[in-house]
Amino acid sequence: MATIYDLKPKFQALLRPLADALERAGVSANGVTLAALALSLAHGAWLALLPQSRWPFLLLPVTLFVRMALNALDGMMAREHGMASPAGAVLNELGDVISDTALSLPFALVAGVNPALVVLVVILAIIGEMAGALGPLLGAPRRYDGPLGKSDRAFAFGLLAVLIGIGLTPGSWTTLYLALLLVLSALTIVNRARTIVAGAAVKQP
Repeated sequence: MATIYDLKPKFQALLRPLADALERAGVSANGVTLAALALSLAHGAWLALLPQSRWPFLLLPVTLFVRMALNALDGMMAREHGMASPAGAVLNELGDVISDTALSLPFALVAGVNPALVVLVVILAIIGEMAGALGPLLGAPRRYDGPLGKSDRAFAFGLLAVLIGIGLTPGSWTTLYLALLLVLSALTIVNRARTIVAGAAVKQP
């Protein structure tokens, strides 16, 4: 199923000169990963501390875009400049999950938003990323299938943040919105699991 993640190769092509420049400056891929994590934790704390303020929400899409760029950069630097390592792979996977959680969970503190739904969406997002990461353990590729992959989820929460930031009062519409994300998250887990199982089965003798 097509997702925003499918645009990643074109996005990486735009960022490649920056990745090369960072490598020449002595910046490591893991350093870029840690910068993305620090940015996410800082903005997540801002959201959590000021859940009734508009600016943390209006500026969330900017943080999400920068984080997406940093995630693309660390991957390119690891692959194209010989910086790949087991520690980097672990840091990348854990950093993504921690960052997603930090930027999504504070929505549960917004008045009028159903906190249980936010928590459930976050839990399914974590399970979905874990499901995708199971691929290499079974001889299949790491899966990024949708319909609600990491990039799609970032877009969904970025849009929700803007709608709240411009003054739309949370209520039944946010409940329906989060319920839709919950369903899409569940479908994502199923799609990734099925694809990994099918890929692993093909490799069996």
